Amino acid sequence: MRTLLAAIVFISILAGACHSSKTGTQTDGKSTSQDTLTGTATLDTIKIENDELEYEIIILEIGFNQWLVTQPPMNYWSLNVLQQRNRAYVFEWNQRAANPTAWNPNLYNQFIDYEPTINYGLEVNYLLYMYFEFFQQKYRQRL
Repeated sequence: MRTLLAAIVFISILAGACHSSKTGTQTDGKSTSQDTLTGTATLDTIKIENDELEYEIIILEIGFNQWLVTQPPMNYWSLNVLQQRNRAYVFEWNQRAANPTAWNPNLYNQFIDYEPTINYGLEVNYLLYMYFEFFQQKYRQRL
């Protein structure tokens, strides 16, 4: 299992562990809601699965779903462009995760196992790229 866990963020690219009742791609999204009794917010959940390639990405982050719907659609960038950007972002992310004294270990607490030779598909690459963009804006980080 390949996992990134940072504060309240969970991104996972899983190999060989996707089991779904549908073939092809399935998307499940849940919005942020607030419990009126406790005043606590629940996490947005975005899940993209590709059963044919056997990879999935799960992002749990407050506000991500609402932010994502305001962004360019998935086909705005080519798969090649998204892969190149993700390689650069993952490289920088992993550099920061390897140096917790220089970078906030609560933000970069695990490595991302993103293999450039694997074709994760457009949806997984798009969602990963969009999460990096969201992360940079929300936490005022520059990857």
